[in-house]
Amino acid sequence: MAQQARAVETRRLILQGAAMVFDEVGYDAASIKEILSRVSVTKGALYFHFPSKEDLARGVLEEQTLHLHVPPQTSKLQEVVDLAMTVAHTLPNDAMLRAGSRLALERGSIDFAARSPFLAWAKVCEELLEQAKGDGEVLPHVDSRETAELIVGSFTGIQAFSQVSSGLLDLEQRVSAMWKHILPSIAVPAALARLDTSPDRGARLQEASAVAREADAGGREADAGAREAGAEAQRAGTG
Repeated sequence: MAQQARAVETRRLILQGAAMVFDEVGYDAASIKEILSRVSVTKGALYFHFPSKEDLARGVLEEQTLHLHVPPQTSKLQEVVDLAMTVAHTLPNDAMLRAGSRLALERGSIDFAARSPFLAWAKVCEELLEQAKGDGEVLPHVDSRETAELIVGSFTGIQAFSQVSSGLLDLEQRVSAMWKHILPSIAVPAALARLDTSPDRGARLQEASAVAREADAGGREADAGAREAGAEAQRAGTG
């Protein structure tokens, strides 16, 4: 079990190093040597997990899709908003997300478009919009797939503009403004009035998730302590 945990951690470290390099210089200019310089792993360990640079890039793209989830909400339309606001909040400080975006958009020696996280994101949005439509939050004429692709495409363009204008520092404000323009054309008025599209929405969601994880970890430690105490009492009683 400990060996398996070490292997998982090694793989995670390698992907983090690769993401930093891909984010900075792109796929073609990235080198295994530079990636190894960012992490404390051997070349053998890297090639054990990822036999080639292409495999590393695909690993980064797959890892990015793990970011495409948000806490469940009563409103599925709010979840669509939350997904974009969470990515907008996380992206400036998350090399994995930025690297995945760059790899998906680059047209270098290898085209990663088929594994694009944008396609995965659009699929998640489409499914949430379909659920929202079934719940009566979305106007009947709205095409879920078309709208999902519009949302992801708009976000991608805003991300590029924000990168040029402020180094992504104003991304949350710009994505919040995007929702103010898009949502009135797809949401029923009652649902629209309840949606939270504030620029700090992603930050608040992330903070709430961190608190929940800490509470969950504390609960597991308490349970483990209680089990150990019970076992100790049983040993004392039978000794």
